[in-house]
Amino acid sequence: QVQLVESGGGLVQPGGSLRLSCAASGSRFSTYLMHWYRQAPGQQRELVAGISSGGSTNYADSVKGRFTISRDNAKNTVHLQMNSLKPEDTAVYYCNARMGRIGGPYDYWGQGTQVTVSS
Repeated sequence: QVQLVESGGGLVQPGGSLRLSCAASGSRFSTYLMHWYRQAPGQQRELVAGISSGGSTNYADSVKGRFTISRDNAKNTVHLQMNSLKPEDTAVYYCNARMGRIGGPYDYWGQGTQVTVSS
């Protein structure tokens, strides 16, 4: 019922910046918890950043001070501004929407967008 489409990935040099976007369908976007996850080859998927319906944010220690998650409820979008990128940030980045439903929360996932940080 909820579709998530990521965009903005690509190749960037160390120290550079990239802005990821996630477009969501649905009329209740403003109530969703939104997150960015990432997964590098051979690694577990890890939480990068999250933002609540009220705008509260949290970040993985590895990206604090460098990444900023934001949302625009009027446009049904969430963004991840990534600054001071490092090679270890290289991964597929996934948009996640988490919502309350009868019986418990439910997660929706985007298809992922590749971010490569390399000189």
